[in-house]
Amino acid sequence: MARLTRAEQQERTRAAVLVAARAEFTEHGYAEAKVDRIADRADLTRGAVYSNFTGKRALYLAVLADDAERARQAARLPLESPSSTGQALAAFARVWLERLPLAGDTPGSGHLQLRSLSGVADTAPTRKALAELLRVEARLLALALDPQRPPVRVADLALTLLHGAASLAENAPGAGDPFDLALAAQHLAELPWGDDEPPPHLAFTEPAKQVREPWAPPAGLRDELTGRPVDLTADGVVVVLGAGRLSAVREAAGAGATFVVVTADPAETGRLVRLRLTDLASCLRRVFPEARLPQVRIALDDQGAIAQTLGGGAADDATEVAVRVRSGRITARAEGHGAGHAVSEGDASPG
Repeated sequence: MARLTRAEQQERTRAAVLVAARAEFTEHGYAEAKVDRIADRADLTRGAVYSNFTGKRALYLAVLADDAERARQAARLPLESPSSTGQALAAFARVWLERLPLAGDTPGSGHLQLRSLSGVADTAPTRKALAELLRVEARLLALALDPQRPPVRVADLALTLLHGAASLAENAPGAGDPFDLALAAQHLAELPWGDDEPPPHLAFTEPAKQVREPWAPPAGLRDELTGRPVDLTADGVVVVLGAGRLSAVREAAGAGATFVVVTADPAETGRLVRLRLTDLASCLRRVFPEARLPQVRIALDDQGAIAQTLGGGAADDATEVAVRVRSGRITARAEGHGAGHAVSEGDASPG
């Protein structure tokens, strides 16, 4: 029998740890789970677990992200769109609410089913990233509901309703009627909310600087919404965002930009980003046909290679750098709050 390479052995070890971790979290939940028991379940040493994952939080997020990826891959695109925004929102709510635990579920298994982050998002960076991700999720849902006039406020409220139902069900399994909640989501779309207002700071954003620079972006990134490779050499807008600036997706998403997320903590904050985006994508793919899915690409650069390419040094959570690419060169550039909006809206001609 051929001996495994080091990479193959590491992948096998990682898979064994994930299987053991899932069993541990299912039985005990996140708070009561122990890394030592996970190592015992996998028939590995504690050191072998830590050589693949930085700690219990990273392990838990990896288990949830793995579940979300399986759900995204299993999602089957419908042939037709729902006939109205309200019906589309109700259909999304029904899919989302399938995860609610039932009265007979154990707390641990219910938390996994819910993709629960109770006790997990307990650091300032993860709380900030989670708040930013909620705004991104609302924008993406709004784009699927109506690509021309995305009802972001409606999507915000619908997701608030669904997350509130999840929090209640987590502590009182069986509480809340999913059919009533889906109907409430449908009615949200029928209320006269008026147009969504752009963030006020955009009016004060400096125009993008017209430049002519070489462009040699890193390869190997994938779109977290579709799982497909991302081609950063194609003409268009590329926005690099730290985990604390993810809501900037709402400012430039209409341009069909490619967003690259960078973080100083890929094992935890980066994995949280991957989890939430993949999870949302799996729900959207069960409601909307391919043509109605958000035409936005969001990639995760775990190594921070693109920040180095753009000359910004090491990335942090406040990073926001945007460039327009045309014919293999950078033709416009902006940095700071509103950079994505400035590049998307500015003159794209080379300087």
